[in-house]
Amino acid sequence: MKHMRVTTELLCAGAVILWMGYSPSLQAAQESSSPSKVTAEEYAASLPKDVYPDSRSRVPLIKREALDEQGKKVYDFHISEGTSSLAGLAGPGGIRLHVLPADRKGAGLGGRLQELARLVVAREMDQVFEWTVHEPKALKMGLEPAIIDVVRYRKPLTGVGAKEAAIIQLGREVFQNHKVSPETFAKANKLLGASNLVVLCDLMGSNTTTAILLHTVDAHLPYDQKALLPVP
Repeated sequence: MKHMRVTTELLCAGAVILWMGYSPSLQAAQESSSPSKVTAEEYAASLPKDVYPDSRSRVPLIKREALDEQGKKVYDFHISEGTSSLAGLAGPGGIRLHVLPADRKGAGLGGRLQELARLVVAREMDQVFEWTVHEPKALKMGLEPAIIDVVRYRKPLTGVGAKEAAIIQLGREVFQNHKVSPETFAKANKLLGASNLVVLCDLMGSNTTTAILLHTVDAHLPYDQKALLPVP
């Protein structure tokens, strides 16, 4: 009986310890899963070479004095006390401040490259409706049939112009790898400029939203319109 009483007391004590969160094994697991303490300098040194320490991304934090009046208002919103911007200037809102006023509607890319970007999204999303609607417009905008076929059939980029190849490669990496290599980013940034590159990403994002919507509602082409995109 004495042995049973001791055992019971030990079990109860163990239960209390677990209930209060003082389990040695639990504490060890929590400590091992907690991030190691590093200094700001050590963290900055650990970032990829093409990432700026101030923004923690491939584009630096924008300077307020570089913005127009509208941009300054957005800038002030991101740094204001109690702002709803979760990541501030280092988040997507701050990154979009790099878009020049003239480029806010994609003017810097031009209609031809915008349509190329839309086709890249439609191809990577296997969105037949979106592709079939935009291919004729892309041709009207001057996008060459050979480049369209490179996207349609996922061909190598041999012989494709530098800007066009950069857009196609960036789209392929984003959708297939869910990341963009430093080399691909550097090429696109150099050829398009930071402002147009941000616009390109937003354009691709907008058309991804459209593709999701069309997939969800199972949108079909008219009976007399031939599908122009092969899908599995």
